[in-house]
Amino acid sequence: MESSSARGGDGRWYIGMSADNIKGLMLSLSSSLFIGASFIIKKKGLKKAAASSALRAGVGGYSYLYEPIWWVGMITMVVGEVANFAAYAFAPAILVTPLGALSIIISAILARVMLREKLHIFGILGCILCVVGSIIIVLHAPAEREIESVTKVWDLATEPAFICYVAVVLVVVAILVFRVVPLYGQTHVMVYIGVCSLVGSISVMSVKALGIALKLTFGGMNQLIYPQTWAFTLVVFSCIITQMNYLNKALDTFNTAVVSPIYYTMFTSLTILASVIMFKDWDRQNPTQIVTETCGFVTILSGTFLLHKTKDMADGLSASSSFRLPTSSAFRFSKQTDENEGTPLRSSESFRSPP
Repeated sequence: MESSSARGGDGRWYIGMSADNIKGLMLSLSSSLFIGASFIIKKKGLKKAAASSALRAGVGGYSYLYEPIWWVGMITMVVGEVANFAAYAFAPAILVTPLGALSIIISAILARVMLREKLHIFGILGCILCVVGSIIIVLHAPAEREIESVTKVWDLATEPAFICYVAVVLVVVAILVFRVVPLYGQTHVMVYIGVCSLVGSISVMSVKALGIALKLTFGGMNQLIYPQTWAFTLVVFSCIITQMNYLNKALDTFNTAVVSPIYYTMFTSLTILASVIMFKDWDRQNPTQIVTETCGFVTILSGTFLLHKTKDMADGLSASSSFRLPTSSAFRFSKQTDENEGTPLRSSESFRSPP
């Protein structure tokens, strides 16, 4: 696939965007808009379901399935994911992936307006660091290799290195689901998001394989005759179901403005790691590029740390010691507000680790 630059007649690269890249750009922007909005719409559905049911999604309830607004959010997310999937068929990942950060900004703005959630100034700084770190990693990632058959992707996916990665992911996810979630799922935001992100890194590799198969099929090289195509399809659906289940739990339990950026950064980081292992991207990079990507990871970790610590800050800090956005009054949800709405959302105290 051609990159966002076009090749000149003298063999050198000049800056420009092809028609396909412009299509990919527009699809990616649309995807961020839909996905960012879906977080808020689904959260509204979860809040409404929690107000009418004693068993919330965060503790295993599924009453949100009866809420039309939750299904609107789900459809919105599906539309966004389809647009994102299509974007990879037209433009390289180095152009599409960084634009996913826009969904964080959209969800944060809508959370302020629609859910009255607040975010401390250091949380805002954490969001910025997360986005910057993710952009650094993606912008310095190598271009995707040309693949002419889904069987080639299968060969890459069944090499020892990636098999080991998948095994580690499955073991960690099993430990989180069966051991950690019952103990700390309601108090540690990283637990639910960790499951979503780990499973998501596998699903993206399968989505890329499926996308390659469909693109080749539409181009006249039928890939649907290969069992590998259907195996990747099965993995995609299994992973997406798992991701949606635990993402609903995270959204129902924690502040959306915290869930969105942490989920984005963990998901992006693990996806890039999976891609590096499966497609051996670093084999085609020099030390400077690798160091730059490592700095991006450190930046992401710094932002995630700030976001994680921000939730322990008291709501009643004075203006001299706590800086908020000018319209923070529209972003506030105190414990009293939650009680009035009948919505069991977390207060800052409920985020703290058990003594």
